Amino acid sequence: MTHVTEHPLVQGGRSTALATACVRGGLAAGLGLGGLAVLVVAAWISSPHPDSGPGGALHLAAGLWLLAHGVDLVRMETLSGVPAPLGVVPLLLAALPVWLVHRAARDTLDAGAGGDRPRPSASGAVAAVAGGYLLVAAAVVLYSASGPLPADLVTAGLWLPAVVAGAAGAGVWTALGRPLPGQREAAVALRAGGLGLVTLLGGGAVAAAVSLAWHAREAQTAYAGLAGEWSGRVAVLLLVLALLPNMAVWGAAYGLGSGFALGTGALATPLGLAGDPAVPPFPLLAALPAEGPGGWLHWSAVAAPLAATVLQGWRVGRSARSWAARDAALTALGAAWGCGVVVAVLAGAAGGPLGTGRLSAFGPVWWQAGAATVLWGVCVGVPTALGVRAWGRRGLRPKPLPVARPVQVQVPAPPAASVTASAPPSMAGQGAGATAPGAAASAPGPAPEAASACGPAPGSVPLSAPERPASEEARSASDLGIDDDPYGDSAFEPYDYLPAAWEPSPPPPPAAG
Repeated sequence: MTHVTEHPLVQGGRSTALATACVRGGLAAGLGLGGLAVLVVAAWISSPHPDSGPGGALHLAAGLWLLAHGVDLVRMETLSGVPAPLGVVPLLLAALPVWLVHRAARDTLDAGAGGDRPRPSASGAVAAVAGGYLLVAAAVVLYSASGPLPADLVTAGLWLPAVVAGAAGAGVWTALGRPLPGQREAAVALRAGGLGLVTLLGGGAVAAAVSLAWHAREAQTAYAGLAGEWSGRVAVLLLVLALLPNMAVWGAAYGLGSGFALGTGALATPLGLAGDPAVPPFPLLAALPAEGPGGWLHWSAVAAPLAATVLQGWRVGRSARSWAARDAALTALGAAWGCGVVVAVLAGAAGGPLGTGRLSAFGPVWWQAGAATVLWGVCVGVPTALGVRAWGRRGLRPKPLPVARPVQVQVPAPPAASVTASAPPSMAGQGAGATAPGAAASAPGPAPEAASACGPAPGSVPLSAPERPASEEARSASDLGIDDDPYGDSAFEPYDYLPAAWEPSPPPPPAAG
């Protein structure tokens, strides 16, 4: 007897789906590299005095494509003759390859979802798309080794697979409908961490834009001094646009308090700029704070992480109104850690070396930015979450329902019990029936307030409320969703025993003559 075992990576047992996913990954790498090569070659053609031929332009495109994946480049042609590293990643440039890998992985699962073709599993799609992409990337690394900007092999083997696998995993997650963890705490922590991250980066972008507008004249001078021809100015403008997300990350790190390095001997924080900065002439670097202690304008950058952590804690507290305080605090702490990890990754990509010596450290320090984010979340986010939770629990407390008290009407006892006992039952009934209308018409009953104040007394008889029509009773029962009367009587009213305030008291029985 032969047992057919299905391959764990492919649903349906066909390797065609994996091959197709691998081809998609290679096409994504080719599209990103080709698009960047078109821009570089166009700039080379428009340059009036190119430094190299088309081979140099293609090598430059290959180096920039690797730099977009977090791979450090090595500048071989320097004034000192010593190779200098280049590790600052233009984050907007990195968005293109990340989006292409994400789309390739997403389309791999979406293509076989509605047809009869086999569809790879989630792990199979990630492995196949990343494998095809990395095959092209390995060829580009080998090609760049013969150019002016060869790739650093250590960072190429570390960051390149991590970025590609992460983008492919995000694409598969999108194709599956962006499912969140089954535990409610983890799902809330992810949403709150994402809200805090977006708020923090948005605040950093606002702070950087305000500083750049404040130093607009210095930025214009630096832009005009870098290139004289229009082709060179267009190239500088494209580089500025590619570095705008880096500027937002720098502003967020500045507001967090960890700041960023401007060389090995200078550090910029809201408290001031300490040390001697080594700043090359560039338009975006004109927005850096001046040397000396910081003022109220520099301290206002703290509003970005403050608003981010408050919103993060509010998001957790609003979802944790029915949770225990311990669960709410742990969820807020998890959101702080998640946001800190992403900020650390972005800070590591937004900064890096620009050369040797003093330029070997430039931009935010990744572990300091991540630790500052977690610290803000612990000190502000967790108390905010607990406070919002406590405030929201005020509306969850059950309120006591009012209880209706029956109203008793006092009926005077008969004057002589012996007479009533001696009278025949028929005569007593006739006498009561004969005198009841006259007595009821001549002597009105006591007021309801007086009767309720006297309280129940011996001989008191509760008066029944007037009966409602049968149609009204049926409508009330249907509104409440009651099909049959639980007592077996459709005319039964649960509050028939309660007296009505407008009914007179029954007359006393007549005395026997």
